[in-house]
Amino acid sequence: MQQLRHLLVLMRPHQWLKNVFVFAGLLFSHAWHEGPLVLRAALAFAAFCCMSSLVYILNDWRDRASDALHPDKCHRPLASGAVTVPAAFTLAVLLGLAGLALAANNRVLLLLLALYVALNLAYSWRLKHVPVVDVSIIATGFMLRLLAGTSAVGIPPSRWLLLTGLFIALFLGFSKRKAETFHNPEQQRAVLEHYPAALLDTLMAVTMTATITMYSLYATSAEAQAQHGERLVYTVPVVIFGLLRYAYQVHRGRGEDVARDLLRDPWILLAGAAWLLLFLGSRL
Repeated sequence: MQQLRHLLVLMRPHQWLKNVFVFAGLLFSHAWHEGPLVLRAALAFAAFCCMSSLVYILNDWRDRASDALHPDKCHRPLASGAVTVPAAFTLAVLLGLAGLALAANNRVLLLLLALYVALNLAYSWRLKHVPVVDVSIIATGFMLRLLAGTSAVGIPPSRWLLLTGLFIALFLGFSKRKAETFHNPEQQRAVLEHYPAALLDTLMAVTMTATITMYSLYATSAEAQAQHGERLVYTVPVVIFGLLRYAYQVHRGRGEDVARDLLRDPWILLAGAAWLLLFLGSRL
């Protein structure tokens, strides 16, 4: 049982929260009542969960020596020796096969999954050391999730959805880098040498402003008003509050682990629930 627990930790299931981007197409198309489409979106979500866990395992294998010297990362299963390398690779292979099986009936999804894995491996092996490129790859991962979700339900991706998703993904990526600057210098990743604090603050501000602008234009557009109802405009202040609250948490040293830190703040969770209620209620 203890070994199974370590294998589960190695998969980082809390990071699966990022894969909810897959459901954006289902949500914004108001297709959540259509069982076959919900099933296809759920399969795409599960496939991304498998592939993202595979990537995390490979990353942990590559970084296990440096993680062992880190005060927090040393507790990771591979770095601590709680999981052996053969066991980790066996799990990675099984996850890869499961992800491919879940996406077997969707060629576009298979292509997106392949791109996701390839980009993340390139990130882990080299590109995480290249400023701006590193965060752009993180953002691209979110965009691939969005495209996977729209592909799964068979609808063309909205330009508003793509632009808003792109900017919020960039905001979260630069926020992650900002949060990492609060570590002691010897514990910081190498790329932070190329990210002065003022630059990260600027990049966060620009991408947050772009997110708010894109979402506001979307919520007040005739297209969105016709599709989602007039009350959609009331979700704009909620989005602004959620982004500002997250920026506040980042400047307190949180935000390095986006998935975990989003779940830790009750105000951000409340904002998310309020947005969902307003969005669903806009059709009533």
